Amino acid sequence: MALTRIQPPAIADVREPNFRNIIINGDMAVAQRATSTASITSAGFQTVDRFYTGVTTAGTWTQSQDTDVPSGEGFATSLKMDCTTADGSLAAGDLIQLVQYVEGQNLQYLKWGTAYAQSLTLSFWVKSVLTGTYIAELRNSDNTRTICSSYTISSGSTWEKKTITFAGDTNSGPANDNGEGLRLTLWLAAGSTYTSGSLATSWQTTTQANRAVGQVNLASSTSNNFWITGIQLEAGSVATDFEVETFGQNLQRCQRYYEKSYNYADPPATTGSGGSNGLQFGGATANIDATVLMSVRKRAAPTLTVYDLAGTSNKASYYTGSWSNGGSLGGSRAKETYVHVDTNISSSSIVAWQYTAAAEL
Repeated sequence: MALTRIQPPAIADVREPNFRNIIINGDMAVAQRATSTASITSAGFQTVDRFYTGVTTAGTWTQSQDTDVPSGEGFATSLKMDCTTADGSLAAGDLIQLVQYVEGQNLQYLKWGTAYAQSLTLSFWVKSVLTGTYIAELRNSDNTRTICSSYTISSGSTWEKKTITFAGDTNSGPANDNGEGLRLTLWLAAGSTYTSGSLATSWQTTTQANRAVGQVNLASSTSNNFWITGIQLEAGSVATDFEVETFGQNLQRCQRYYEKSYNYADPPATTGSGGSNGLQFGGATANIDATVLMSVRKRAAPTLTVYDLAGTSNKASYYTGSWSNGGSLGGSRAKETYVHVDTNISSSSIVAWQYTAAAEL
């Protein structure tokens, strides 16, 4: 009797990303700190992970993880900047930026600093009430070199895809370490300190006046909302489709730089959100030591911030190379994989803590 070979059922093609996208969280899916932050007047990490917001006295802003996205492109979230207090007359040093920093050791394959330096192509979807010229900038951080390109938002309140190719830097390359090797800056407003020269459209030593020439002032009106998503930066001169990762893959990459013990949906310092997923010390009234294990190895020894159940920060002393908030000295230490905590409890009513751990560039 002839034998019949039974074929196994087809397996769905679920491919691992090859991480061709240098940018982490370019689809704005991960937002551990908050989904909305109001009254922004200074620089810092605000909502979506890995994107630093540079603000220097250029209006007041609300930043949010928004659901307004380009139709049919597979994105669920965007980063929104909403001007709530305008600044129609920028001082020389005023600016607004969205920035992502990249570790130098992740960039060695680009062969910068040689005759074989690879170009980089930046692509993204953008929407703004304010049309006109915007500036995208790359900075070869270890060598203080810059290249910039302008792009135009042509139609107000309409999603547009932008693609920019930057030449590779044959002059020098990033150090092979965990420090800042490359910086992507998307300018939204810039004073004359950054606009009074000639735009650096080829690699040059960073000159402030040449970084944002021609940039419109997004802070000029409280009507000037701005959205962006699908940011991809990749080797070569062709923009490929946005590289899709699962939420878990994306979150884990973000956690190399920042994590929290809170449930994902709970912003840090949320009142009453302590408990079993936090640090437990059982209501003792004496010093108790604990070791906080990181869920992902951090880029560097992290800075730990500890919160009590009322959402108040720094109710325990902690060690990140030197002691913060008092407490006894000892053999405690911070490493990429853990931070040792001396609780220094003074009240039996404080029985649990939550924490955040940051090792941002």
